[in-house]
Amino acid sequence: MRLVRHGLVGVACLALAAVAYAQSTAVAVPDNAPVQAAPLDDKPATWGDAKAGQAKAGACAACHGLDGNAMQQNAPRIAGMPERYIAQQLGMFKHGERTTGLAAIMAPYAAPLSNQDMRDVGAWFASQQAGSGVADDTLIASGPNKGMKFYQVGEKLYRAGDTARGIPACMACHGPSGAGNPGPAYPAVHGQASAYVARRLEEYRAGTTTAKDVAHFNLMASVAKTLTDEEIQSLGSYVQGLHARSAGTSKPASGH
Repeated sequence: MRLVRHGLVGVACLALAAVAYAQSTAVAVPDNAPVQAAPLDDKPATWGDAKAGQAKAGACAACHGLDGNAMQQNAPRIAGMPERYIAQQLGMFKHGERTTGLAAIMAPYAAPLSNQDMRDVGAWFASQQAGSGVADDTLIASGPNKGMKFYQVGEKLYRAGDTARGIPACMACHGPSGAGNPGPAYPAVHGQASAYVARRLEEYRAGTTTAKDVAHFNLMASVAKTLTDEEIQSLGSYVQGLHARSAGTSKPASGH
């Protein structure tokens, strides 16, 4: 098992996408701290307040952790996610626009939240630093990818995609380091639990969604529809170990 760094030669934008890691506990936000957040489209003048969001996010800790670094595989790590993405997801949970699989668990938690609450909670988790996990580097014993390290199958798809199957490189939207893109609200994926990533990709591949969630679903469904089981599991492993290059090595959020 090993951590995966994204130090590919010639990718000039890596430095711009790098983020700091190595945080395993929540850090209080000073009163004057700037919030790296973007407003939702319905009220563009309203910004999330990370300090207010810290107080409102107490119920999230049981599954997602105090600082958004979930310790269980079924719950996504949301530390460092773009504020706008978190707020949008909470809005979909509240209004019944995302109800498939384990997403249904979120409905009662999101129901009492106002739009401002969603922005504040999003701003709090956006201000937290995501930890890194570990990728599986055992050798594949058989099949078309025999002899490759398990995570390398996913690494190839993440970095280069597969033009023959019309699969774009994952980093085109999620960034070379997996830090996401706050503008279009593409989520961060670095350090995400492998089981969660695999489950979401399987849902996309199966076309499991709700009528109201189609617009948010189709892009990923088109990417996942031709992925094999091995590719899905390998992508989950690679993403779990993905982290930005830094001076030191961060403590794996998975605790391994």
